[in-house]
Amino acid sequence: MTASTRAVELTHAAARAASDLKAEEIIALDVSDQLVLTDVFLIASGTNERQVGAIVDAVEEALHKLGAKPVRREGKSQGRWVLIDFGEIVVHVQHAEDRVYYALERLWKDCPVIDLPADERDEQAEA
Repeated sequence: MTASTRAVELTHAAARAASDLKAEEIIALDVSDQLVLTDVFLIASGTNERQVGAIVDAVEEALHKLGAKPVRREGKSQGRWVLIDFGEIVVHVQHAEDRVYYALERLWKDCPVIDLPADERDEQAEA
């Protein structure tokens, strides 16, 4: 089983919104074979709490335009690790320090990576 077309569409929109606000290390993982609750984890980092909040707001706005509403949101008040569950995708926006500590990519390393076009990834990762 692979991520649905709708999940991939939402993933690309969320990744682009995060990239536009200079999110770092944006990666999308197809977790559909491992989890029944969602198809994709999108993970992005911000360098400070304010940037994490701004990325979260941009992602929510971009997905709202596509008719997706968050089912659940956690952690926004702290601004360190915000999880936004849209059903088909779950977006994790983490402070860079927390991203290193929790290492979600390592935890889900057996899941395939969804290819994101260059404008949806942070440019530093490409250099």
